[in-house]
Amino acid sequence: MNIVETGIEGLFVIEPKVFNDSRGYFFESYNANNLVTAGINTVFVQDNESLSTYGVLRGLHYQIEPKGMTKLLRVTSGKVLDVAVDIRKESQTFGHHFSIELSEENKKQLYIPRGFAHGFIVLSETAVVNYKCDEFYSKEHEEGIIWSDANLAIDWKIEIKEIILSDKDKVQPTFNEHTPYRK
Repeated sequence: MNIVETGIEGLFVIEPKVFNDSRGYFFESYNANNLVTAGINTVFVQDNESLSTYGVLRGLHYQIEPKGMTKLLRVTSGKVLDVAVDIRKESQTFGHHFSIELSEENKKQLYIPRGFAHGFIVLSETAVVNYKCDEFYSKEHEEGIIWSDANLAIDWKIEIKEIILSDKDKVQPTFNEHTPYRK
């Protein structure tokens, strides 16, 4: 397993070692010992999975403390553009975002610590996204930022007219309006 720094403190791309042969492939999708060796000591308590069609954009979501959430994401079918926005006020990269294509082909994963808003858009016909969380979902602590915020300038890789949003994600506040993430 190769753990790659993204340029934003605490945010990592995880590249598993994939073993291919005539039967198919094998890889460890999660190994706590490898993460601990890299300084990641997260204990995950919940696994989630979503199925979405082309153009579905889910995000940008986060939970405020005391229910902040770390996530470890991967795509088991299809391809998405995954985006994490640093909303830690004390961070040198506050307001910066990182994006990466996650797919069943590349098998990369994104480790997103507490203090980030997160979202993804489906770039294939369908996509299945799986993610581990270190905190349980809490509706009372859930907040968001509008996906189209001009200050964030996220390139979602598809035309705006093709983007499909939930009613909730159509009306999220801008980055400057959102409730700042607090430790």
